[in-house]
Amino acid sequence: MHIPDGYLGPTTFIVMFLVMIPIWLYAGYWVQKNLRSRQVPYLALGAAFSFVIMMFNVPVPGGSSGHAVGSALIAIVLGPWAAVVCTSVALIIQCLVFGDGGITAYGANCFNMATVIPFTGYFIYKLIAGKSPIASNLRIAAAAIGGYFGLGIASGVAGFEMGIQPILEHTAAGVPLYMPYGLNVTVPAMMIDHFGFFCWVEAIVTGLAFAYIAKNNPEVIFNHSEIEKNAKKEASPGVATA
Repeated sequence: MHIPDGYLGPTTFIVMFLVMIPIWLYAGYWVQKNLRSRQVPYLALGAAFSFVIMMFNVPVPGGSSGHAVGSALIAIVLGPWAAVVCTSVALIIQCLVFGDGGITAYGANCFNMATVIPFTGYFIYKLIAGKSPIASNLRIAAAAIGGYFGLGIASGVAGFEMGIQPILEHTAAGVPLYMPYGLNVTVPAMMIDHFGFFCWVEAIVTGLAFAYIAKNNPEVIFNHSEIEKNAKKEASPGVATA
């Protein structure tokens, strides 16, 4: 899902940087204020995990690539704002050191993979999991489903960003200056490949990793105390009085 340099025109990549600047600033503030000391090593581990899993990418027709990202898992375990920081760090290293994703497209790539995936994945997980116990099968399935749809929706957003380039950036004769393919190519190319394969990888990795953490170290999971409190309330309902 890394968009290279030369595929997004200035109108798009400047706007995406402007969108990401306040998100980065607030994410840094949130992490500094809310992350507990025992969670800090997981922040570094999350960035490393996202970096490694994104290196296994496959070219996708239309100019991008397909791969798992891991930011939905980070969002579920550490919170979506922490996932913004972790995934953005992984993306800047890939961009500057390995040439994976363009420098001009960095803002767009961060929006897609470090913002859309974490927040979409986290809220889907939260909606499905409800007040279930932290290590329950329902919560594990919710994490997997959140990872699946988080990545799939982000792939559609990336396809949209690339597909609108012939509309926004073209010569007087209508020749595209950047991405040559329209929405009818880029969106299906991204979403079919991701929903058909890469999202399944994301779902499996997210579900299995969450299950392991929930079983062995649940106290580091975001809102752990609230989840446990709600689960106890569900398990021990109050006695009705006349």
